[in-house]
Amino acid sequence: MPKIRLLDKHVAELIAAGEVVERPSSVIKELVENAIDANSTVITVEIRGGGNSFMRVTDNGVGISKEDVPTAFLRHATSKVIDENDLSAIATLGFRGEALASISAVAKVELLTKPKEQSIGVRYTVSGGEYATLEDAGCPDGTTIIIRDLFFNTPARMKFLKKDVTEGNAISGILDKIALSHPEISFRFIRDGKEQLHTPGDSKLFSAIYAVFGKEFSSHLLPVQYELQSVKVNGFISTPTTSRPNRSMQNFFINGRFIKSRTAAAALDEACKGSIMIGKFAACILNLEMSFEAVDVNVHPAKLEVRFVNERPVFDSVYHAVKSALAKDDSKKIMEFKKPLPLPDAPVEKAEQTVLHTETFSIPSAVKSDNFTTREPSFFNPSISSLHDSGNNGNFEKPPIPRSLDLLLDSSDEKKHNEVINVPQPQEEIINQNFVQENVRQFEEMRKPEVVTRYIGEVFDTYIILQYGPSSIMLIDKHAAHERILYEKLKKQSGESAEQLLLQPVTVTLDKEAYTQVLSHTDTLQQVGFGIEDFGPGLILVRSAPLFLDGTDVGSALDEIAGYLTSHKNDLTTEHLDWLYANISCRAAIKGGNKSTNEELIALVKQLEENPEIKYCPHGRPISMLIKRYDIEKQFGR
Repeated sequence: MPKIRLLDKHVAELIAAGEVVERPSSVIKELVENAIDANSTVITVEIRGGGNSFMRVTDNGVGISKEDVPTAFLRHATSKVIDENDLSAIATLGFRGEALASISAVAKVELLTKPKEQSIGVRYTVSGGEYATLEDAGCPDGTTIIIRDLFFNTPARMKFLKKDVTEGNAISGILDKIALSHPEISFRFIRDGKEQLHTPGDSKLFSAIYAVFGKEFSSHLLPVQYELQSVKVNGFISTPTTSRPNRSMQNFFINGRFIKSRTAAAALDEACKGSIMIGKFAACILNLEMSFEAVDVNVHPAKLEVRFVNERPVFDSVYHAVKSALAKDDSKKIMEFKKPLPLPDAPVEKAEQTVLHTETFSIPSAVKSDNFTTREPSFFNPSISSLHDSGNNGNFEKPPIPRSLDLLLDSSDEKKHNEVINVPQPQEEIINQNFVQENVRQFEEMRKPEVVTRYIGEVFDTYIILQYGPSSIMLIDKHAAHERILYEKLKKQSGESAEQLLLQPVTVTLDKEAYTQVLSHTDTLQQVGFGIEDFGPGLILVRSAPLFLDGTDVGSALDEIAGYLTSHKNDLTTEHLDWLYANISCRAAIKGGNKSTNEELIALVKQLEENPEIKYCPHGRPISMLIKRYDIEKQFGR
């Protein structure tokens, strides 16, 4: 049997350090929390090279006396816990006494500190847990800790560090959350010589939110303030109209400590039911103040997870706090109507014009208003198979062609579409006789015996009904069908000019991790039509979007894509592209439950007839379903 040995002190410290120091961001978190516990009002963090080569944390706190400095770097040395009773009511962010010992074991550390009551400060250096020096030094009140060459003595751990930009953004994300949890402290973050964050420290949470997330995000927030069963909840939640596709912007704090709480998240979701769309999530910055005895923070190495003595008061307080805030919100989403481009007059002679009276003319509801255009891409095919079935006596008006339809119609279809009806007077409609005759001819073509489908109509504003041959009925899910057609079109045009420039660029606010992932996949996003730029920490500027995508949907689409990239951290470009094609197609496709004209549905059917290989949507749902005549007659006992 192998002999049991006591580990060397240096090896034991390296193992223990791994529990606390995983990457540069964990070092910054520990040092900043120590600065907060030291009653600092101003904290400055500076890094270079993602923090791997240089990190500095400066505060104006109480400082450390000269005789306590060497002790502070010993494992389990702390001023915050005296006996076991203190562990049941931890009021400080740090309490284990492991941070400085763990950091000094894997880096070169320099400390400068001076309490306010002393006239001279102290300089202490330690490298890899050894070779410590202590000397007097001139320095301001407070503490400054400089970390150089992280993991210099553990190359095996150094190789697992990410790129400098990734590690730097992880530090930025940590500081964002700490700044939100302590608005009374002014935080400053300097990255490679550039200031990326500076909070005012005026004790106003909204000021900290504005500094961290910017104007766009902070302008759509609702204040939250509530107290129930000795649990106080205060902060902000996003308005229902600005909900997000993932939980990345949900921030919960317990007594000023950032945590991940399933209880609080579930309460938030439950409170938002009926106020936001299904599949969307509210953003929030909520701080819960409760008795220190009611929560245990000593259950996770990084202190991100906590346990509650009783979870019910936590759930109820968050639920009622959010419900109350939503009830007070009287903002209404403003609907904007876009005026479609005027249709060109048909070039006809007066002798070829026919006057039809309005009592025999039916205008589809989708085009009655000059100020209305549907958001979903509309279909139109010049075939008038539905004219005689709909009872319009050959009189109809064609809906305007949207931009997103350009890629679905061939040149001949578009030419026929542009041969439109001129409607100069509200009491009469002048129709191009040649145009009508051409449509009648196409209608007769569809009546030939070799055409096995006949359009019947639509049910539930979702399913197209066709007579499929002499003995079957076919149901087609219009959203799934349109989604797959757009998906195939995007795949075919990948890398080509399938983008539309936005008249007004869209700014998207992301958490730092999602922000990093989006910037690292700019080439992939460009292939599907997203032209993006770095607009500052956590901000993405979108200048162009996929051709099919509605301009008002760009921000939420990129937000959802960022969430996907964050949860799938790999370089499988093909997988990313397929998901992006499917996501964009789903957003752009005509929606189930929305009204569609007969012309739109017939055009969709013809697209499917021309592409018989299309059987499933990009998510695997069937597009069509057959119902046999035999099964129908069996139900009627025939």
